[in-house]
Amino acid sequence: MLMAHPAVLNDLVEQYEALQALHGEAGAPDVRRRMEDVAYTLCVSTGTRDIDAALTAARNRLLAAGTGARPQYASLQPS
Repeated sequence: MLMAHPAVLNDLVEQYEALQALHGEAGAPDVRRRMEDVAYTLCVSTGTRDIDAALTAARNRLLAAGTGARPQYASLQPS
């Protein structure tokens, strides 16, 4: 499987989180549409089928790449 570059994954995760915050505040249709687009791209980039799995996979790949990103379930990771 092709792997997305860590910089691309990091950008997608940041975009999704920012859009998620905007959607929670405003709920505008254009924000929702962009959020769906970024979620789809994250899923394709990580080989997953839902956004939660995509975010977890992206964060774990970023952690493995040494970017300093934390996995979603950091409390389950050994210290």
